[in-house]
This record gives sequence, structure tokens and C-alpha cells, in this order.
Amino acid sequence: MFVLTFAAAVTVVPWYGFKFGYHAAAWIWFTLLLGANGMAITCGYHRLFAHATYEAHPVLKVAYLLFGAMALQNSALVWSAGHRVHHRFIDDTERDPYCARRGFWFSHIGWMLRHYPSGEPDFSTVRDLERDPLVRYQHRFYIPLALAMNIGLPLLLGWASGDVLGTFLLAGVLRLVLSHHFTFFINSLAHIWGSQPYTEDNTARDNPVVALLTYGEGYHNFHHMFAHDYRNGVRAWQWDPSKWFIAAMSWLGLARNLKRVPWFKIQRALLDAQFRRAERHLAGQTGRVQIELLKRRVAEEYEVFCNAVTAWTHLREQRLLEAKRAMHERWEGSALQSKLQELEHGLQMQYQRMRKLGDQIAFTVT
Repeated sequence: MFVLTFAAAVTVVPWYGFKFGYHAAAWIWFTLLLGANGMAITCGYHRLFAHATYEAHPVLKVAYLLFGAMALQNSALVWSAGHRVHHRFIDDTERDPYCARRGFWFSHIGWMLRHYPSGEPDFSTVRDLERDPLVRYQHRFYIPLALAMNIGLPLLLGWASGDVLGTFLLAGVLRLVLSHHFTFFINSLAHIWGSQPYTEDNTARDNPVVALLTYGEGYHNFHHMFAHDYRNGVRAWQWDPSKWFIAAMSWLGLARNLKRVPWFKIQRALLDAQFRRAERHLAGQTGRVQIELLKRRVAEEYEVFCNAVTAWTHLREQRLLEAKRAMHERWEGSALQSKLQELEHGLQMQYQRMRKLGDQIAFTVT
């Protein structure tokens, strides 16, 4: 299938365009369906079904399941089973279904081209989804749904637009090929190319280019650190239309209980990664006065960091006690909230100091 659709996309699609041209409506349907497929995978298959980062209204679930079937990446049940195993055994060459350590080709598409034991879906990981009647229905009737959405819908739209073949080639064939490879980039490029600001314990990378192509999924290092946050691009300026769409659905009453990692935990992960890099760069460097001063500064910053984490943990415990005792003051206006905000601001300032210190270390060591 991959070979046939790709061959048609690079030969028949441009040939037809040069010879006959495409109606504007065909391009419009191509763009809309490409976006619908992408968002069904990112917001639906990934952030809703695989990670349960929020709850969705049945109407929204149906849309995800229909356009997810159109994306032709298997049922939500199979997709989520494989993805949960990927998170549990990331980078394990024997158990990670699309392990990046087995090379770009394998993690991008090779794992689907032949049978591998690691690719066998483990349905014990998706018992919660098996209880969802909509997910069960899509899984049971996946093939007819996929055929109807990939062949029937583009042909119907083409007939309505007066350009049946042109719409089918753009909104059917080209849309499918691009949708596939944009998603596959998350398994391949987002584990090979990019930065690791939150953790270096696995191959996941933050990559704004991949995020641009995958509706925000490219901030993969954050995602593998905080998989149950409905956001991937946690910064306000980071391109993540999936989080904006989920938030918009929440405002419309179609989504609720959006999960967010506390900002302090995010800052803690950033600083912890900085300390590890600093220690690695300074390891084995001895004798020079400047090196010893840098080591001392790193040790001092780490002590400040540990004290802040301890204080934050204590304040969180106090907050839980307050909730149990039904304090009259609202949490947002309490003294504890002010203290937590001070700690968060302190970690932000320390993060900036550690960035400068990291640059000094890199310059001194090289």
C-alpha cells in the first residue's frame, strides 16, 4: 500500500496537474482533509485515547474516530496499544514497536513493512479503551470505515465540486501520503534530530520543524517527560495547534478535565537536565582554577535547587491539608499560593543562571 500510494503521489498527481490542472475546490478539500486527519491523530488517537490527557464529548470522539480511520493508521485501539508499549519500553530494541535505536528507516516506516514481535499489539494495555463502545465499534468496522472515508468521501466531494478525479488525487491520494509521513516523522525525526531540554534519559527530541508539520507533536522531549499533559508545546509561543484545538473544545463544552503538569515540575525537569549536562561536561576536568570555580558554582546552584524542591514538596503537602480541612480562603488567594509562585519564579531565575553557566562551562572545557 505504501509503495502504491507514494508512487501515485509522485507520478500521477503531478502529471494530472500539468496536463489538466486542479480546481480550487480540490485544493481546498485537500487542505481541510489533511488537517482533519492530522488533528484526529494528534488530538484523538494520541492525546485522548493513548494518553487520556482529557475527556471528550461523544460527538468529538466520533469525529476523531472517523477521520482517524481516514488517516489509515489502524484503529484507535491498535494504535493506542502500540503507543503505550512504546512509552513503556522506549528505546528498547526488543520491545519498543518503533524503536529509534534501530535506525531512521525502521522507526519511520520499516517497522510496518514486515512482521516484528515488537509490533504485535498488546491489548492488555488498553482495557480502558475496550470498554468504550465507540472505540470498539471503530475497531470492529475499521476496514469499511477506512474504505468509505478514503475512497467514498473524496469521490463524493469531487462529484459535488465538479472535479471527481482531481479531488480524489489531491484529497485522497496526496493527502494520505503526506498525512502518513508527517505522522511517521514523530517516530523517526523526533527521536533523532532536535534538543533535549527536559531529559536525556531517552532519544526523544524537541524539534520545532517537526512540530510545524505534525500539529505540535514535535515537542517530543517534553511529551516523553510529561506524557499525561494535554499540551506538547508547553510554552505560549510554541506551535501546538493541537493544544489550542483541545482548549477550544473545552470552551465549547466538548472537552473537559484537561490535564496540565504543574509549572514547578516543568522548571524542575529543565534545571535537572541542565545540572546533568554541567556535571558531564565538568567530569574529568581537574587542576585548572577556573574549572574548580565552575564546579563550586554548579554545586551551590544545585543546593539551591534541592532546597527549592524540598520547599515546594512541603507546600504541596500543606495545600492538601488545607483542602481536607475545607479552608475558607480560596487557594488562589492564599499565602501558600504566593509562596509557590515565589518558588516558581526562583526556579525560572535559576534556569537563566544555569544557561549562562552552561555556556561558560562549554567555552572553558572546549
